[in-house]
Amino acid sequence: MKSLLLLGLASAVSALTYVGADISSLLVEEEAGISYRNADGEVQALEDILVADGVTSVRQRVWVTDGTYGIDYNIELAKRVKAAGMGIYLDLHLSDTWASPSEQTTPSGWSTTDIDTLTWQLYNYTKLVCDEFAANDLQIDLISIGNEISAGLLWPLGSTDSYYNIASLLHSGAWGVKDSTQTTTPKIMIHLNNGWEWELQEYFYSTVLAEGPLLTTDFDVMGVSFYPFYSDEATLTALQSSLTDMYSTWGKDILVVETNWPYSCPDPEYAFPSDLTDIPFSAAGQTEFMEQLAAVVKDVTGGEGLYYWEPAWVGNADLGSSCADNLLVSSDTDEVRSSMAVFADI
Repeated sequence: MKSLLLLGLASAVSALTYVGADISSLLVEEEAGISYRNADGEVQALEDILVADGVTSVRQRVWVTDGTYGIDYNIELAKRVKAAGMGIYLDLHLSDTWASPSEQTTPSGWSTTDIDTLTWQLYNYTKLVCDEFAANDLQIDLISIGNEISAGLLWPLGSTDSYYNIASLLHSGAWGVKDSTQTTTPKIMIHLNNGWEWELQEYFYSTVLAEGPLLTTDFDVMGVSFYPFYSDEATLTALQSSLTDMYSTWGKDILVVETNWPYSCPDPEYAFPSDLTDIPFSAAGQTEFMEQLAAVVKDVTGGEGLYYWEPAWVGNADLGSSCADNLLVSSDTDEVRSSMAVFADI
């Protein structure tokens, strides 16, 4: 069995409501024989390592298809998250596979020709997910209707060819959550990419809300992704300005729901933002980045928290970037990365 060492996270997290990590791949990793070690070198469940050192919430991606990342998979993971004492945040991809700004494929069996049918299917699906979790005594704290949906969701009907359709789908999905049997209605989120880009955020929300079906009362939280290795314009300054404008315009809670920083990045595809170039690609650099990012979120009115995306997915160390390794764990059992202390001061 391959073991990984994680340095324990510290617990100074009171300034943010949500200090989180996306560990969606945990069951996949364990099935492959991966285990994790805490700062003392003892094998321990990943969720227990996280909660013992200050993580308060876990993000889980949900695919419509059965199997990996399906409902049953996520209920199994969520039971462990709850038992460890953390909150549950479900990221509905609304697809049988990955959903992103470049791909929002409608699940098999859902309509691609009739928007009324599709909105009804989405309502029933979000209600089903919430009801299934309720039946397993699992309270959902946060739930996002789609993943990084700046280019729409559930293509082709929910593409940006029709913002009315997008608004209708978001309204319907939100009300599936509201009508569910969850004891307390989860906070409903809309999640876009490029949180640093105010023009993108402003255009999407203004355009969708102007269509009519989606009301500002339909959702509670605005989530963003923030990946500095995709654009030199993704500065912390731009992020703070964008998040500030978002709150002042719509008054919604703000979360950075996806972020990470490289441990190793010998050949980046894009130049890094100017106000981050002094941060090294190392364990210490990961801690410094997260401290600076947390300070930005804390300083924004409505800034409620942040989530590190897949810190322990050793089967995918680049985490979709051009950087070789963005993990907070080491596959070398002789090395404990101090980067697992990234939550120490957030």
